[in-house]
Amino acid sequence: MSKGLSLFEKRRRRNRTALRARAGGRPRLSVHRSGRHIYAQVIDDTEGKTLASASSLVKDGKGQLGATTEAAADVGKRLAEAAKAAGVTQVVFDRGGFLYHGRVKALADAAREGGLEF
Repeated sequence: MSKGLSLFEKRRRRNRTALRARAGGRPRLSVHRSGRHIYAQVIDDTEGKTLASASSLVKDGKGQLGATTEAAADVGKRLAEAAKAAGVTQVVFDRGGFLYHGRVKALADAAREGGLEF
């Protein structure tokens, strides 16, 4: 790793390298967390395409808005539904440089409950 990288960037690179080693051709569930929202998408890295996505940006009548663990859990459930509709049941979890805690953990747990295996 080169000098001048933030701790976040170092964690992100370290996590992504470990994911490539154990992916085994499975799609990647990538998570991004901002101060106001949380975003998740299932990506097929071999083709470079997004297979399913969900975020707390859009309230589709039943989703929660904002940056809470409840909203993250709702995003996880909606992502699992979209991924299953796209024919994806197994993924590798890419938390990026974010710690597996709080909103990221709530999203992952809800995606598991929704039927995704990782």
